Amino acid sequence: MGEMAGFQLGVIGVLFLSVASSVSIVICNKALMSNLGFPFATTLTSWHLMVTFCTLHVANRFNLFESKSIDIKTVILFGILNGISIGLLNLSLGFNSIGFYQMTKLAIIPFTVLLETLFLKKQFSQNIRFSLFLLLVGVGIASVTDLQLNFVGTVLSLLAIITTCVGQILTNTIQKRLNVSSTQLLYQSAPFQAAVLFVSGPLVDQFLTNKNVFAYKYSPIVSAFIILSCVISVSVNFSTFMVIGKTSPVTYQVLGHLKTCLVLAFGYTLLHDPFTMRNIIGILVAIFGMGLYSYFCTQEHKKKQSVDLSLGSQLKDKDSTPLLAMQDKEGHETKKSTKDSVV
Repeated sequence: MGEMAGFQLGVIGVLFLSVASSVSIVICNKALMSNLGFPFATTLTSWHLMVTFCTLHVANRFNLFESKSIDIKTVILFGILNGISIGLLNLSLGFNSIGFYQMTKLAIIPFTVLLETLFLKKQFSQNIRFSLFLLLVGVGIASVTDLQLNFVGTVLSLLAIITTCVGQILTNTIQKRLNVSSTQLLYQSAPFQAAVLFVSGPLVDQFLTNKNVFAYKYSPIVSAFIILSCVISVSVNFSTFMVIGKTSPVTYQVLGHLKTCLVLAFGYTLLHDPFTMRNIIGILVAIFGMGLYSYFCTQEHKKKQSVDLSLGSQLKDKDSTPLLAMQDKEGHETKKSTKDSVV
């Protein structure tokens, strides 16, 4: 019971860290790109990953965690896949309207559920599916406005959905099957993710913005916000891997939509962004769906625990019964032999 309580507290702490760091970096990057005129999102992400790797390398040198070698082919493919998914999401945003991009992000949850059901044989109850449906409807109402379709943007969105879902499922699967921690997996894969974005980032950014990141004039305040963004990204990347490893890719996506609702609310209350009754209703529906999802997940987890405990007690009783029977049998045979010898 003590271990389970500690595990639950750890999960809550990781979820809180993920929400706090993600909302913080969104606010920081919004100021950097919208207010300070630094639009190079893909290149900035490559810097995030490199700073994350350097931070983990220093932590490893000080023995704050133990590095664990993973099959190099697995790490390279995993890192490249995650790097490509980030680039595709940014390209999707560039080729599509904001509304269609939000729909792309919403589609990640049902597609992840489909992939886990088909290939990992994971079962999702009707309650879980209903709560996810409510969540998606709420976020859709709150964030999706215009839906302008085009062929290239649609293809990029589909590729972004597939690579993101597969990458997040692999994050969970690799940690559990290879028995590596989130820190160890992030430490091994971050250089390859960063390498992909180092090469593709400037090209993608120039294609989307018609600006060259190398020709940009960096003012002290822009440089300060870039450094702050990179520092926060260490926490974001670390908590992302931990959330997916300790929970599931679907739970991580649910958490991501909570961040969306928080960012919308923050923008309205502090930055005075445009806000309508539709946004408020959507956020309330989404939060209700998240609450139901959390409740149903907790109930199913408790039910699974009780089933495991009952099975364990049954196995224990089954194992102990032959031993008692054997002792009784031996005692009976001893008494019988004693009786025969007396006769």
